[in-house]
Amino acid sequence: MFVLEEFSGPEPILVGRLHTDLDPGSSKIKYILSGDGAGTIFVINDKTGDIHAMKRLDREEKAEYTLTAQAVDRDTNKPLEPPSEFIIKVQDINDNAPEFVDGPYHATVPEMSVVAIIKTALPNMDREAKEEYFVVIQAKDMGGHMGGLSGTTTVTITLTDVNDNPPKFAQSLYHFSVMEDVALGEPIGRVKANDLDIGENAKSSYDIIEGDGMDIFEITTDAQTQDGIIRVRKPLDFETKKSYTLKVEAANIHIDPRFISGGPFKDTATVKIVVEDADEPPVFSSPTYLLEVHENAAINSVIGQVTAHDPDVSSSPIRFSIDRHTDLERQFNINAEDGKITLATPLDRETNTWHNITIVATETSNPVWLSRVPVAIKVLDVNDNAPEFASEHEAFLCENGKPGQVIQIVSAIDKDDPKNGHYFLYSLLPEMVNNPNFTIKKNEDNTLSILAKHSGFSRQKQEVYLLPIIISDSGNPPMSSTSTLTIRVCGCSSDGIVQSCNVEAYVLPIGLSMGALIAILACIILLLVIVVLFVTLRRHKNEPLIIKDDEDVRENIIRYDDEGGGEEDTEAFDIATLQNPDGINGFLPRKDIKPDLQFMPRQGLAPVPNGVDVDEFINVRLHEADNDPTAPPYDSIQIYGYEGRGSAAGSLSSLESSTSDSDQNFDYLSEWGPRFKRLGELYSVGESDKET
Repeated sequence: MFVLEEFSGPEPILVGRLHTDLDPGSSKIKYILSGDGAGTIFVINDKTGDIHAMKRLDREEKAEYTLTAQAVDRDTNKPLEPPSEFIIKVQDINDNAPEFVDGPYHATVPEMSVVAIIKTALPNMDREAKEEYFVVIQAKDMGGHMGGLSGTTTVTITLTDVNDNPPKFAQSLYHFSVMEDVALGEPIGRVKANDLDIGENAKSSYDIIEGDGMDIFEITTDAQTQDGIIRVRKPLDFETKKSYTLKVEAANIHIDPRFISGGPFKDTATVKIVVEDADEPPVFSSPTYLLEVHENAAINSVIGQVTAHDPDVSSSPIRFSIDRHTDLERQFNINAEDGKITLATPLDRETNTWHNITIVATETSNPVWLSRVPVAIKVLDVNDNAPEFASEHEAFLCENGKPGQVIQIVSAIDKDDPKNGHYFLYSLLPEMVNNPNFTIKKNEDNTLSILAKHSGFSRQKQEVYLLPIIISDSGNPPMSSTSTLTIRVCGCSSDGIVQSCNVEAYVLPIGLSMGALIAILACIILLLVIVVLFVTLRRHKNEPLIIKDDEDVRENIIRYDDEGGGEEDTEAFDIATLQNPDGINGFLPRKDIKPDLQFMPRQGLAPVPNGVDVDEFINVRLHEADNDPTAPPYDSIQIYGYEGRGSAAGSLSSLESSTSDSDQNFDYLSEWGPRFKRLGELYSVGESDKET
């Protein structure tokens, strides 16, 4: 069966009719419909078998429906025949206009393009004139015939850039000015060549192609702004050249071969640079100076000269000086006017061959401007040192030596440095030329050999021989010195190995020399000294730190925990316990510290009776302790936290008193008995002092 989509009549549309051959026209047969949309979209008349569509159908949603029909007995609902399947197809009508699924569209077309899918109607379209175009495209169905539907979309066409425009300077002539003291690499100006193209097509490079300052200036491209930056490449000098003229070229980096005929893709401009005068420091005639002077040059002699000038037009006079930080010993002076360097102190090449000083040149009119130049002074050698032995030589001669045997080979040194090297001459003193025992021989390596003339040398006859030798150099004038070689006669083995060089070796035990005996004796004495020191220290360590005696005063603070029972308590404390028998000799040891060293006894007081004046005693001891440099800086602090019980006088301590001495009256102390009489006098004296 078929049915049209989108049918919207006032009555349900008849789709078709079902009929069975078993229906004689009576009302005993009933038609039943099932399947897709049965009862909702499609309804069947159970008596006639007519099928109606109850809703508007849309083929684009569902194109066909499969249903099943069956005839049953109306009374018993028993099937009269097997069910039959049929299909209802929805027929299409033109109810949808064409649509552009991905619209609106964007397309890019290179400018100057000839062919495209959407063809350009105009040739040589220029992006620089108009970059974007908007095109509306319509699509119609039914081949465009009447009754067909249509749809539209928008296409945005953007022309992409090609390199079809050359760079162009905004102006043909640029003017810049620069100070002559500008730093190298510093930018002095910018030029700009504009290019109508964009991106890579607009990039340009700058070059200096002509001008009198091609080696003085350089131009680089700013990657961000595409400007040409002119920088100083070499130092400028207003006095030498005051202006420069350059020809600068800007050229595209990327050139499109399709448009090369429209070139050239570059442009030029002229740049004039004016150099302005700046106040400059003095300029030395040379960046460094090397001077030479002989080490025997006279004081105040001229050893060289430096020159400098003011490069400015004003040409200020120059004053010279030596940077004394480079000439701490003040060995040189310089004339402030003409720059002549003179010698201030004698020179010694052997002490210092090179001297490096710095000369300062200052403008007289403007001392702020100054320049420095290093001056190296080389001290030239003169023959002012006599040769001498390279070291203190002591030769050993075997008693069993043979005539002509080489005893010792000695060498000489000379602090001077001749150009052709050292050449030494050796000789004996005139009175030693006919020496019967020894002779000398000059070697080819500039050394000297000492030879024995005979054999049979004996330590018993002569143990030591002294041989003076004259050493001369080849300088002009020649210098010479006399060095003495000590030759000691020794006992040797048959192989010529020295065994002993002392006469005492004949009487000493075999294998034990005098030096060994002295070493053994020194060890024994050292051990005895160590034992004596150890015994002395042990004795001092075992002595008691304090000797008790009831007759002398001690320098100790006695701690006690109660105050006693007042004046009736005669057992509380006795002043005699403060006495120390060492006080007789003036030495007062301390119990609270252990001294590391024994100090010299100091002058003390004679023993005093028990009725000693405590105030005077304490003051004297305090004075002694303050003026005794050997007394250790230790204090013994005693804390009285408990005052005791049962004292009629109450607490005598002021440590926890809430009142000051000025608020108290101590007259009652004189009423406490003889033990507190002196204490009362002390406090009453203090009160009278405050009143006066």
